[in-house]
Amino acid sequence: MGSPEVSDSYLRESRIARLATVDPSGQPLVVPVCYAYDGRDFFSAIDEKPKRVPARSLKRLRNIDQNPKVSLVIDTYSDDWSQLEYVIVQGEAEILSEGAEQQKAIILLRDKYPQYREMTLSQQPVIKIRPNQYIHWRMKHTGSR
Repeated sequence: MGSPEVSDSYLRESRIARLATVDPSGQPLVVPVCYAYDGRDFFSAIDEKPKRVPARSLKRLRNIDQNPKVSLVIDTYSDDWSQLEYVIVQGEAEILSEGAEQQKAIILLRDKYPQYREMTLSQQPVIKIRPNQYIHWRMKHTGSR
């Protein structure tokens, strides 16, 4: 596990994250992503949901090609604010287009998301994020007033 203050189960079991990339002009792009965590790296597939452009032309992939520094935000929201929590994973991304690591990522993603079991993912890129820093925040319960 990358950070002693973040539980491995929180990183593995959370269902959605937001991936932040930046283009050469400095314009950030944040997109919601499904992801899997193997205890070291994070993976997100470019799936078959409808896209406006071919997968390889997606802005997030173009941004990663030009600047691999990314942030991934995994968070929990509740109207009970004592339950609020987030983890920001800062790291380096790379695009996996083939090979054993891409196939391992697809297996992890299919295990986590049943919807992926019906999709053809093996010909699609997978984003791999190698963390280099974790920023963790959790609402601290203050007890009685």
